[in-house]
Amino acid sequence: MIGVFDSGMGGLTAIKQIVKMMPNEDIVYFGDTGRVPYGTRSKDTIIKYACQDVRFLLSKNVDAILIACGTVSANAISVLREQFDVPIFGVVEAAADKAVRVTKNKTVGIIGTNATVKSGAYTSHIKALDQNIKTVSTPCPLFVPLVENGFTDANNEITRLTCEHYLSDIKASGADTLILGCTHYPIIAPVISKVLPCVELVNTGAEAAVRLFEEVKPMGGTGKIEYYVSDDVASFKAAAELFLEMPVGENVFKVDIEKY
Repeated sequence: MIGVFDSGMGGLTAIKQIVKMMPNEDIVYFGDTGRVPYGTRSKDTIIKYACQDVRFLLSKNVDAILIACGTVSANAISVLREQFDVPIFGVVEAAADKAVRVTKNKTVGIIGTNATVKSGAYTSHIKALDQNIKTVSTPCPLFVPLVENGFTDANNEITRLTCEHYLSDIKASGADTLILGCTHYPIIAPVISKVLPCVELVNTGAEAAVRLFEEVKPMGGTGKIEYYVSDDVASFKAAAELFLEMPVGENVFKVDIEKY
């Protein structure tokens, strides 16, 4: 059984990819919708939240955990790997590897939450692979609230203007590849592509799911997915079915994450 967590709904982009590759795998998803976003929190708070999230998933007897959150992957993964005896995968390494492989002009843009960009994790990993690659990083703090509140339509004017504002430096840099350093961001990828045409977008959640598939042998199961959230169940369920393009049934439950 695989456990997946994110600060909200963005991690559903990873779930979508896991289901494609491992349709019979049992999955437990936790979205910390009551404390989203993580990207504006201090590193200590991010680590605290992430440890609670992992402890909850372990209470469900998962065999491996995918951190479908760029902020946690960039700021807390080493702590989690030290504290918990279970394979833990993040989104940074896989996405950075993909960006290095696909860039042609050796200029890679990186967008993420404030905490993710401040950590420098993506740039550090890219530079370790190829010192000649130039990176341009920009925090996009409004993207998560836009996604969580349903401003995701490809023609949404508010989202388009926000993208144009945040992505101006990336556009000016001439980057041919852009890492969507938060798993919420692929949900507005069509809008981002309108602002940055001909730029290859790297979906961090999808790339992390591929890495998980390569390194963890499918354990098999019934293909059951259980969803847990720390806030309103009904609003999550409605949005999840839209993002996943499949029903979630009655398998959405509320959990008091502070108990963990």
